Amino acid sequence: METTSVKPFTSSTYMKIKAIAIDDEPLALELIKNYTAQFPALQLLQTFDDALSGAEFLRCRPVDLLFIDINMPDITGLDLVRSLPEKPMVIFTTAHKRFAHEGFELEALDYLLKPISIERFARTIQKTIGQYRYKHAAVAVREPESFFVYAEYKQVRIWLDDIEYIESLEDYIRIHLLNARPVLTLMPLKKVLEKLPHERFRRIHRSYIVAIRSICSIAYRRVLLYSGATLPVSDTYADGLREWSGK
Repeated sequence: METTSVKPFTSSTYMKIKAIAIDDEPLALELIKNYTAQFPALQLLQTFDDALSGAEFLRCRPVDLLFIDINMPDITGLDLVRSLPEKPMVIFTTAHKRFAHEGFELEALDYLLKPISIERFARTIQKTIGQYRYKHAAVAVREPESFFVYAEYKQVRIWLDDIEYIESLEDYIRIHLLNARPVLTLMPLKKVLEKLPHERFRRIHRSYIVAIRSICSIAYRRVLLYSGATLPVSDTYADGLREWSGK
């Protein structure tokens, strides 16, 4: 019987995203430590159970990503983020839904409601990696962040960072998104591929386009995504995928 080996992503696949976590609950910090350790793209520099110490660290040493609780004794996570002269990407972690609106007003990347599952955390990290790579991409011309498709009798905006993969259904495509239900629109796969930057998306099959940041591992004739979805790889596109992954 033929066996295949899965090729995990190494830390060199992505630039390191330097992060810290601030939460007055030690168990919540331990969870963040365990989760971030599963993503080579992340480098958790330090954790703080005291918000003021975390704020002082940020003023002396800027980071790329901040995990922060909202409801803390000395200062709320919302006020701490407001006080920062240079804001990193922010992911709020809290047990309270009522703060969600304020969190997004501060342009937070995401808002994770405790208890946080690894599946929900993984979707957020996919989005984080995409945002980081986009901000640091060495391109001469700024690439488009979104495009519109016609779905359900209206024009729907599709943000590039939200795309997990795209599936062809003959004359239609289904755009699978990280934090929303899929969008079905009348469009050939070749047409939507023209709207996507090559360094961020790959066609892997006559029926599938995948966002590179969504790929967790690569095995013969398949890719495993962080969400748990498995997509086929056809011979036609296998060489391009191997060239990108460095194998």
